[in-house]
Amino acid sequence: MTLTLDTQALDASGKRSWKQAMGRGFACACPACGKGRMFGKYLKVADRCGSCGEELHHHRADDAPPYFTMFIVGHIVIPLVLVVEKLWAPPLPVHFALWTAVTLALTFALMPAVKGAIVGLQWALRMHGFDYAAHQDEA
Repeated sequence: MTLTLDTQALDASGKRSWKQAMGRGFACACPACGKGRMFGKYLKVADRCGSCGEELHHHRADDAPPYFTMFIVGHIVIPLVLVVEKLWAPPLPVHFALWTAVTLALTFALMPAVKGAIVGLQWALRMHGFDYAAHQDEA
């Protein structure tokens, strides 16, 4: 299968743009072409891009997406909790209900985007099997 890689994803030396790849991944699109969908299901990375055929099954995102998602959500929610407490001082059951819902909603909304960005970074840096030249040398 021949890959139809977006030439904007590569610079003159053949290096992949990590910024563009992470941006495309954050948008849940293929890091190579930006057109195909990265995920087949909610967090299941597709084996290959439906648009350009880029193989995506090499990713090893593991625990990085949940960690970064918790980091981002925590930095959004904690200041909001403090502002709401300072301005309105709602009772604890209101805090519990509100911030549980906000935290879960932000986590579920951001997790695919963060995972996509991590996979895009791995693709750009040719990590975990995304380096095709190394595979051709083995053959």
